[in-house]
Amino acid sequence: MKFWLALLFAFLAGPAFAAGTPVKITADSFVIDQATNKATFSGAVVITRGAMTMWADKAVVNYGSGGEGDIDGLDATGNVRIKTTGQEATGNHAIFTPDNSTVRLSGDVKVKNASGTMSGPELTINLASNTSVFKGNEGGRVTGVFTPQ
Repeated sequence: MKFWLALLFAFLAGPAFAAGTPVKITADSFVIDQATNKATFSGAVVITRGAMTMWADKAVVNYGSGGEGDIDGLDATGNVRIKTTGQEATGNHAIFTPDNSTVRLSGDVKVKNASGTMSGPELTINLASNTSVFKGNEGGRVTGVFTPQ
């Protein structure tokens, strides 16, 4: 348990998250494979930190040669949902890369907030610069529906 808490704090220590904010994670199962440097949560995974909650069927944390605190990334698959205050995003797959503070959500991506909805094949969010880019790849298009305030 001590190992996983250190891993989660290191993983979510990017600029978009307040320092010292506790992380809570629940899943049906947890497997750590030190030979491959992977920690895998499976079955109704829920990760919560501050005002952000992420749900997925499975989440795999990859860590580097520096040990559990040397996080290379998180790969969440299946029914991925990320909710923050006033906004919710869904997709089939999410990859968090701490080195460049990005989250890439792909596979039937939908984002909803008070001003409208956006959808498309892929969304990349830069947590450091607070910018988002929707892409219409593989012939897919980006669609937005906005409600004037």
